[in-house]
Amino acid sequence: VVRRVRRLVLRHIVARPRVLAAAALLPRKLAGLLTRERVAKLKPKPLRRLAGQIPRGQGAPVRPGFELRPAGQERARVALLTGCIMGEVFGEVHRATARVLARRSIAVEAVEGQGCCGALHAHDGDLAYARKLAKKNIAAMESDRFAAVVVNSAGCGAAMKEYDDLLAADPKWAARAAAFSAKVRDFSEYVAELGGEVPSQLETRVTYQDACHLAHAQRITTQPRALLDAITGCQRIETAGADRCCGAAGLYSVNQPAMSGELRQRKAVEIAASGAQIVTTANPGCHMQYLAADAESHLDVEVLHLAELIDRAEAAAETSR
Repeated sequence: VVRRVRRLVLRHIVARPRVLAAAALLPRKLAGLLTRERVAKLKPKPLRRLAGQIPRGQGAPVRPGFELRPAGQERARVALLTGCIMGEVFGEVHRATARVLARRSIAVEAVEGQGCCGALHAHDGDLAYARKLAKKNIAAMESDRFAAVVVNSAGCGAAMKEYDDLLAADPKWAARAAAFSAKVRDFSEYVAELGGEVPSQLETRVTYQDACHLAHAQRITTQPRALLDAITGCQRIETAGADRCCGAAGLYSVNQPAMSGELRQRKAVEIAASGAQIVTTANPGCHMQYLAADAESHLDVEVLHLAELIDRAEAAAETSR
């Protein structure tokens, strides 16, 4: 029964933009009401954790049709995956991603026709539906006018880089999937490939926590840290367990809440000991897990996506000129 309900949610809510948009209205409304101070006063602890993990300060959703062009000459154009949860609940992460790329003369376009990446469906064993979603995204974003397909969700990026494996047995789609997967880039990976330096400054202490789907699935660990190390005034603190799982792990936190909670608590202890003011990561599930850790353990830290932190630092450098 649980699996049927989960599959129903994934197929008919998560993968359907209009239905998901309606479902996301409540958490967005709550995010505006539940300040950190109000969350900290909630009892019992499980309620505080649930309320705390709702992302705040994310503004309006970012959906297909969004576009941001650089102020000057366009160096290249990329397709941005809006996805499902990211687009509806993490709109500011998408806008920050686009601003960081625009400062590097990259035009960002969230094309119509794209949708959920299918990662959660694949995690749930629903490969048939994952293939359906993969084909939809390939058809929407494979155009040669895009230099890359930029993804700021580690789980989505890992899944899309494996579209070639997912569709390898389909003669009509195998070659298209292989070409598409080769163009998929994580946000930090693409910024690193662009090279050059954009001035950035931020006086803060930050700890970067690896998302498993970025560090282990995509082998991307140095690029995010290099971006943080380039920020003037930013002290990056490496925790001992930065590369360990936080307990979100796709559907793991849903299927194994107790063990997920243990992993989250271990992270909370390490973050508290670090003295960091900001926790940054690159995946929505991890992001919400750290928000929950902050709420239940009173860490008093700000949780930001890497793109948000880079954007904030670059904007600060612009205003100080």
